[in-house]
Amino acid sequence: MKITTIGIDLAKTVFAVHGVNEHGRAVLKKMLKRDQVTTFFANLSPCLIGMEACGSAHYWARKLETMGHAVRLIPPQFVKPYVKTNKNDAADAEAICEAVARPNMRFVPVKNIEQQSVLSLHRVRQGFVRARTAQANQIRGLLSEFGLVVPQGISHIARRVPELLEDATNELTGSFRLLIQRLMEHLKELDCQVRELEVQIQTWHRENEASCKLAKVPGIGPITASALIASIGDAKSFSNGRQLAAWLGLVPRQNSSGGKTVLLGISKRGDTYLRTLLIHGARSVIQAASRKEQKDYWLQRLLQRRNPNVAAVALANKNARIVWALLARSREFESDYAAAKMAV
Repeated sequence: MKITTIGIDLAKTVFAVHGVNEHGRAVLKKMLKRDQVTTFFANLSPCLIGMEACGSAHYWARKLETMGHAVRLIPPQFVKPYVKTNKNDAADAEAICEAVARPNMRFVPVKNIEQQSVLSLHRVRQGFVRARTAQANQIRGLLSEFGLVVPQGISHIARRVPELLEDATNELTGSFRLLIQRLMEHLKELDCQVRELEVQIQTWHRENEASCKLAKVPGIGPITASALIASIGDAKSFSNGRQLAAWLGLVPRQNSSGGKTVLLGISKRGDTYLRTLLIHGARSVIQAASRKEQKDYWLQRLLQRRNPNVAAVALANKNARIVWALLARSREFESDYAAAKMAV
């Protein structure tokens, strides 16, 4: 019984395993408990193993690769069409086994421990930022019920709320003032957590050569650069810059038929966090371009015929392609590269 391809449906406790031979005939259908997985695959000859890119997938991929197996991670949406019957663990494992053997299947690069650690910092920071925004909105909403309106922005919260609490002419009760004071202390703690995590991310960024290279691109700072490096991994896994931009969801969706091409808004596929960072960075470049004497002529012409939001997405798309070129071709960013090329 020579097993060539295996599909694993990952879980917390019980793993479903489906294996086929070189002729595609099923020769293995097994349910393994978590503590049995390592022993089972350690005693198995090297083969191709497919798994969905889900929780703990990168851990198991690294572990199985050390045993000599070739591991491929598949996005879950690409596995779903291969589920023939009702959804269950055995059917999912069979579908994964079928999908991983397809020649045109797209896979997710396996992240190493360092990449996962940096991304964990980003995810926790993102959670604290959301909690900080929610807390600021709650403070603003509670005060508005008493006719006290605070402008948008966390900086206004920190400056105006203490003044309102000290103002004895308003109708705020003592218990309500203490409540707002408690919420303000919580807001300060959340802000402190965000700043501490940003310091850790910037420390890692300064020690990483590739991340420092990306930070030279206008619209990409230490936060965005470190997130890109940790998420992309090997840029050569993408054929070109457009594939990377499509992976980030920065290219138009299509609804084409009969030879007629219809382009819609951006697809918004992939990592929402990375796409948000790139678009916000592009917006900062657009704002800065209006204050500088030397302007980006490509961006200036684009803003003359398109909405600033559309221009921000276009610039984010352009930056994604630049990121691929810098990483895949081991080049340094040159701000005057386009101008020098036109002069030649």
